[in-house]
Amino acid sequence: MKLEKMRNRLKELDVDGILITSSYNRRYMTGFTGSSGVAVITDSHAVFITDFRYTEQAAKQIEGFEIVQHKGPILEEVAAQAAKMSIKRLGFEQDDLSFASYTAYKDELKEIEFVPVSGAVEKLRLIKSAAEIKILKEAAEIADAAFKHILTVIRPGMKEIEVANELEFFMRKQGAVSSSFDIIAASGYRSALPHGVASEKEIEKGDFLTLDFGAYYKGYCSDITRTIAVGDPSDELKKIYSIVLEAQLRGMNGIKAGMTGKEADALTRDYISENGYGEYFGHSTGHGLGMEVHEGPSLSVKSETVLEPGMIVTVEPGIYIPKLGGVRIEDDTVVKEDGNESLTHSPKELIIL
Repeated sequence: MKLEKMRNRLKELDVDGILITSSYNRRYMTGFTGSSGVAVITDSHAVFITDFRYTEQAAKQIEGFEIVQHKGPILEEVAAQAAKMSIKRLGFEQDDLSFASYTAYKDELKEIEFVPVSGAVEKLRLIKSAAEIKILKEAAEIADAAFKHILTVIRPGMKEIEVANELEFFMRKQGAVSSSFDIIAASGYRSALPHGVASEKEIEKGDFLTLDFGAYYKGYCSDITRTIAVGDPSDELKKIYSIVLEAQLRGMNGIKAGMTGKEADALTRDYISENGYGEYFGHSTGHGLGMEVHEGPSLSVKSETVLEPGMIVTVEPGIYIPKLGGVRIEDDTVVKEDGNESLTHSPKELIIL
């Protein structure tokens, strides 16, 4: 199915074949979980090229591709296979290949035109299959379980990095390969940093603590954010929490297929702006989620992408006030014809530990 879809795209891209070098796209197209190899796809052939370390693994994991072992530089084998397949215009992933690699390939390919293409596989990845959604649900369940667990661990005097490490250890015990990204655990004034990766700062009474984390599981990512209070927070922090919560609920209640990313973004942004905090919400409402923690589509003020059933997006409005603190609440959800289905289910009402 994926091969067929890619072959249908070759005409759109005006190429005879495509070279896939991105590790994410390689895994998506082939199912190969190793760390070395490239794929070449034409309308009638599909070849996966790797070295002796991975030929057995590739043969077990990959269907529909001829497995070829390269004994010299991989680009020499790519050129040989491209010539064998009579490729005249070979597309390459311009967003993945470095300039040095591009020039090396171009020199080796000689008479074959090396054509830059963008988003060839990523466009296919936008719509998730039932099998992909099942894995993403399981990844979200691990994140939900980790949040429930961490609430029993957090206490004043604990360092942010200790919280982050506990989340990491717990998710791995639940089957995750790792966290989806460097875990954000930002407390007190640091919670005003949208991407405040865990530090040595100790959590104090009255702090807001923003936790943004996810499980990397079977090649897919979950991504959840919850902001909690450790001790009784100030009235202003409670106020911004209630605004962010209402904005996030409006986003979750309103997102559906047929609207643009810009329209989805407005569901949360307009409410925050109406309440006087628009200047403190400086990022997009959300992003696509899948094999990468940030992929298409974007839910932003500039996104004209039309949401379609099967897309998975995050909904994560926030307010960040320097020297005071910040709030972000984030869920992962599947776009449906008549709405969306949340994959994350951790409580969102303000929790005070």
